[in-house]
Amino acid sequence: MSFSGDIKNELARRFPDEYHCLLAELAAIIHYAGSLSGNAECGSIMVETENVALAKKYLRLLRRAFDITLSLDIRKLPSGKRNLYRIALSTETDFAGDRFSRVWRETADWEKPGFQECLLEYNCCRRAFIRGAFLTSGSMSDPGKSYHFEVVCRTQKGAEELCAVIETFDIHPKIIQRKNRPVVYLKDSESIVDILNVMGATGALMRLENVRIIKDMKNSANRQSNCDSANINKIVRAAVRQVEEIRLIERNMGFSQLPPMLREMAQVRLEHPEESLQELGTYLNPPVGKSGVNHRLKKLSEIAETLR
Repeated sequence: MSFSGDIKNELARRFPDEYHCLLAELAAIIHYAGSLSGNAECGSIMVETENVALAKKYLRLLRRAFDITLSLDIRKLPSGKRNLYRIALSTETDFAGDRFSRVWRETADWEKPGFQECLLEYNCCRRAFIRGAFLTSGSMSDPGKSYHFEVVCRTQKGAEELCAVIETFDIHPKIIQRKNRPVVYLKDSESIVDILNVMGATGALMRLENVRIIKDMKNSANRQSNCDSANINKIVRAAVRQVEEIRLIERNMGFSQLPPMLREMAQVRLEHPEESLQELGTYLNPPVGKSGVNHRLKKLSEIAETLR
């Protein structure tokens, strides 16, 4: 199963404890996966999804919040490979009247002024709402390959509303258009960790953190390896240049005209062309530190430059 599927299955098993949070999650499912017709007195609410976990959770939420029991209408998609799950709720059902009106009034009437502020007054309700929105049309890439979290919305207004709710947790998603649909997305790993925590997907969060740790270790090892390689290349280039300069001095003036310390330095470098400055110092008599070796080689370089 995909990483998205694992997250949705985990969230589908998570149910709010408080009644107002049940309403918030129901409202998100109806808002992002449902279609409405009519009104609270004579209307219907239809939720369609290909995700059986979401369909079952929607039924259980209705049962817990309003004591309504419905059945799934299962239909094959034109491709024949997947099922479409439909849950219809209307005034024509056996429980018509007060309970349908309550569902409409408390979860479906999203456009009513002040409705959103009232429904999403508490942090726990906003968490439930984001969870419901992701269950309807969210997805996440395998973190082992890339970091990408998104929720595909039906309208620009719906995308902006979801962004506003997410931003209350100091997470800042962006919106892009894809195939005429607005998509709310996150690409930063820290933000994705935060949103999984907000939704309550603790299992997926731990898996993501494990992947991040492994990636960070690999990146750190690669950086160290690249740094070591760069240092080795730098040492080799410097050593080649120094040997060339010393050979130039030897051909044009000979070592006999050099001061004793520089003559010894030149001979040691020719005998040990692959050694670092620190190691070269141990071959001198008496031994000299890295800065002393560097100073003598600079003097030899200046002499070579003069000879050129």
